[in-house]
Amino acid sequence: MITVRTVADVRAAVAEAPRPVGLVPTMGALHDGHLALIRAARERCATVVVSLFVNPTQFDEESDLAAYPRDEARDAELAAEAGADVLFAPGVDEVYPPGFATTVSVRGITETLEGEHRGVAHFDGVATVVTKLLNMVGPDDAFFGQKDAQQAAVIRRFVTDLNIPVAIHTVPTVREPDGLALSSRNVHLRGDDRRRALALSRALQAAERAAAAGERDPRAIRAAALEAMHDFGVEPEYLELVSPETLDPVQAVDGDVLVAVAARVGPTRLIDNTLIHVNGRP
Repeated sequence: MITVRTVADVRAAVAEAPRPVGLVPTMGALHDGHLALIRAARERCATVVVSLFVNPTQFDEESDLAAYPRDEARDAELAAEAGADVLFAPGVDEVYPPGFATTVSVRGITETLEGEHRGVAHFDGVATVVTKLLNMVGPDDAFFGQKDAQQAAVIRRFVTDLNIPVAIHTVPTVREPDGLALSSRNVHLRGDDRRRALALSRALQAAERAAAAGERDPRAIRAAALEAMHDFGVEPEYLELVSPETLDPVQAVDGDVLVAVAARVGPTRLIDNTLIHVNGRP
């Protein structure tokens, strides 16, 4: 694996590489969830590029940006072991050079869920940096995690709207044996907060059980999920049943439904989701 730090160098590396080229955008602090994305890219693509860039424009608070874990040497080793060919690790000035004045904004699916609690500027930051990474690398395929379901929906939307020639792939969430979704934020869970963090996955499991038992009223399914969270003493910031494409609330669980949840466990904010499939749909 080679490491490059400029747009010119990553384009040169890709120009000489066999196609198709897969891109896995990351902010580092790699865990098994990221490695699953790299392995998925390795299975589909002849060349795998992993980007490593802590994007300042998608953080709500300067303290969160400053506290974000950074260990490029460790990340590079893990990415190489998982099958990456190129590590693209640009500096902030390479991504946002002096005079940078453009923002990619998606409306209609960014105002709800995470957008309601973090602000649509968060998704403006995500959409802008992912657009830039896609244009910098020029991949045939790009890989994202299902855990960030709203982010994936936003990316699919602007890729379609802007006619960006890339296929977007969503890889299932990777979980700990007890069900906790892997996240770089999990390292901040201390003491009993680690156990209480299971409230999110248990809520999703309760929703899945209710739907599997034949319940089709989203209010009843939501109530079952909330009860599971209350057993852990955790109150959600949101717990909603929505369309996976539009993120609009559903009136009935008929077809595919995204159950999305966010909550603070101690000082740590966590998100998770699951897709419910009914009526014989895959």
